[in-house]
Amino acid sequence: MENSTLISRRNFFSTAAITAGAATLGTEAVRGETSAESTRAQDRLPREVWVAAVSQQGLSANTPQQMVQNIIAIMEKNVSFRPDAICLPEVFMTTRVNQKLSLSERVDVSSELQKEFMTFAKTNQCYVICPMNTREAGRIYNSAVVIDRQGNRIGEYRKIHIPEEETAINIAPGPLNPPVFKTDFGIIGVQICFDCNWSDGWEALRRQGAEMIFWPSAYSGGQVINTRAWQNQCVVVTSTWEQSKICDIVGNTVAQTGIWDKNLVCTSVNLEKTVIPTWPNNRYFDQIRAKYGRKINMVTYHEEQWTVIESRSPDVRVDDVLNEFNIRTREQWLRDAEVIGNQHRI
Repeated sequence: MENSTLISRRNFFSTAAITAGAATLGTEAVRGETSAESTRAQDRLPREVWVAAVSQQGLSANTPQQMVQNIIAIMEKNVSFRPDAICLPEVFMTTRVNQKLSLSERVDVSSELQKEFMTFAKTNQCYVICPMNTREAGRIYNSAVVIDRQGNRIGEYRKIHIPEEETAINIAPGPLNPPVFKTDFGIIGVQICFDCNWSDGWEALRRQGAEMIFWPSAYSGGQVINTRAWQNQCVVVTSTWEQSKICDIVGNTVAQTGIWDKNLVCTSVNLEKTVIPTWPNNRYFDQIRAKYGRKINMVTYHEEQWTVIESRSPDVRVDDVLNEFNIRTREQWLRDAEVIGNQHRI
């Protein structure tokens, strides 16, 4: 990855626009959002984000309208946490519904019912990742619509990799350049279901600065999703027809649905956090701990030889600490090594 394509955490809020994906989805995919401080508790860390994931496990309905009401009832159980973002499962409005609908009818009913989630987003001041079938220029896509805190539709991601079953019913693959979306808590992206079997979309989102990737899906994904999180060192939030979970930047599952919390999970993640190579930066660790104390948390993964460095204070930024001690992130270190290696390759 070229250095110029990355958006640093430090410069995030001064970034005026994100251009990737705009040629396909228009400027709506790159709109910046204003801060919604009313949704944040005063004692939050500056980049603490509360995210929720819905599971469709055990749910069924006679009509899409009934399914939507089932999902909204689940979402409403979560509002006391004041989530910043909620992710919903892949094409959930028309899944596990007894009413038989053609693909075209699925598009029409989903387009109408997405208004329910726009209202929810506005009422509860949260982002909603709302998967559904969409149509443009006669082509139908498996998409995820992104709705902001004001209830506005700010863009959509279209599933890049389509399995044979979807191709057979004339669902079209999306463009290879997935868009990112600028929220008031960071840059996010989306992948859907079958996309987890390819690295291209995930890497493209990360190159554009995505710190959190949402993954609506029909199936749970298992360790593949944890792997995508640590490979790209970003938070991954899944919402599926089965089990849903939230993974941190080193691939640990920090929350998931199961037999006790079957349809909803919500937790906080701290985006003021990154991964650095342990060696040779371990020579600075004592100095960092001595200067910052509890304001910085450092956890070393000894076998992997990487260290997570996290700010636990509103007045400390990770980038400032790295710059002070001339430390590169693991991503930067690997990019630099690749450039130097290519320069010396015969």
